Amino acid sequence: MTLDQICARILAQPPAPHRRLVAVAGPPASGKSTVAQAVAAHLTTQGEAAAVVPMDGFHLDDRLLQQDGTQNRKGAPNTFDADGFVRMIRALQSHDPVIYPIFDRSREIAIAGAGRVPATCKTVIVEGNYLLLNKSPWDQLHDLWALSIALNPPMELLIERLKARWVEHGKPGAQAWIDTNDVPNITTVQTTSAPADIIWTEVPT
Repeated sequence: MTLDQICARILAQPPAPHRRLVAVAGPPASGKSTVAQAVAAHLTTQGEAAAVVPMDGFHLDDRLLQQDGTQNRKGAPNTFDADGFVRMIRALQSHDPVIYPIFDRSREIAIAGAGRVPATCKTVIVEGNYLLLNKSPWDQLHDLWALSIALNPPMELLIERLKARWVEHGKPGAQAWIDTNDVPNITTVQTTSAPADIIWTEVPT
């Protein structure tokens, strides 16, 4: 399916009730942000201004993960403020502008109040690992999507991209982190997510 066809599918969906919410889901390093930005840019060129909202801003802070004993699994479903994320997605269905946090990967922290969806924006592309997860409270999101898109590149490509990502960010023990953290998170997405409306077959670069 081409970008034109995907955007046509999106625009065919009515706002529910005031905004059209589109999920772009997939495992770590699958290209979610690239696809979400491409879709939003393409919609904008067609006269439909679109915003991108990433799930990563809802990472729990490392201090909370240390208290919970889960820092070695950062990025797993239980290391996000999932309830807060669901509340934010519900707020996107209003007429109002919506403020959301953005994750700064270079510092491994979420920055509160760093992003905003204006009141005039009627189409929001939400990207994240667990948007289709069949586990509470993530499963509360399923009925909120006007359309869902899933990315699922082969494991070999995901690992190659993750290696490049962690080298770029100077992460020590990158291979061990991939084996013990990223790969389990990939498996979670691949095995416990609800079916998407569209499977994106292109491999984002």
